[in-house]
Amino acid sequence: MRLGVNVPNFGPGTDPGVLRRYAMTVEGLGYDLLMVSDHVVITPDVAEQYPAPFYEPFTTLAWLAGATSGIGLGTTVLIVPYRHPLLVARMAANLNDLSGGRLVLGVGVGWARQEFEALGVEHGRRGRLTDEHLAAMLAAWADERDYRGGVPLWVGGGSEAALRRTVRFGQAWHPLRNTLPWLRETWPRLRAMAEEQGRPVPALAPRILLRVTKTPLTGPDRLAGEGTIEQIAEDLEQLRLLGAETVVLDPIHESAEETLHPETAWEMLAAVAARRPTG
Repeated sequence: MRLGVNVPNFGPGTDPGVLRRYAMTVEGLGYDLLMVSDHVVITPDVAEQYPAPFYEPFTTLAWLAGATSGIGLGTTVLIVPYRHPLLVARMAANLNDLSGGRLVLGVGVGWARQEFEALGVEHGRRGRLTDEHLAAMLAAWADERDYRGGVPLWVGGGSEAALRRTVRFGQAWHPLRNTLPWLRETWPRLRAMAEEQGRPVPALAPRILLRVTKTPLTGPDRLAGEGTIEQIAEDLEQLRLLGAETVVLDPIHESAEETLHPETAWEMLAAVAARRPTG
């Protein structure tokens, strides 16, 4: 099972130097994938969770590709309706080619109503637009003479529409920050949906929280990836047994102010790397 890290490309503690150190630390610890998130306009609703500076994902990943040697690169998740699909197809294919085939494109529909308004995109049509754009991107990638082939698509979300979108377009399902019981319940539904439609079953590639506590956390609302290091190691083992091919760890768990102290995240990541599943 591969392990990835959601590297914060936003927040008051983030700058080019920190991003570079983050990437080198993650790669040095033996992680397989580093991913960044996506916003274009830091409207008030976005700023509450993801304050400036916010580094645009394609340019950031292109720069980090040159700062690393072989670690995978990805988005978790690119908000598909924000950009013209042929532009996304071109940028993703070029970045994948220039980085030596290292790109994974995690995608989603987005949520920030004010950001949609600022970009002139209808918030209420974001699901339909996402489906239309993904279809256009796949069609563009099918023309290898122009786009040099495709890029792995991970589809985020846990709604019924997101599950259908994953089956239709995705190489992997990329749900974000859930409990293990929810994943155990929902993953078979997605598999059954794919089998009923005669489509390949996507891989399982969840993004989970990373929050290390001194004492165990209990209760049904405990998210996968939070608790003692022993609980987190067990969560990763359970995800491996469930069939996860990749798990992405999200070390920012409460506030963007945590970006001011990246060493805390690096310590947690080092602890997990020392106990990663080997099966």
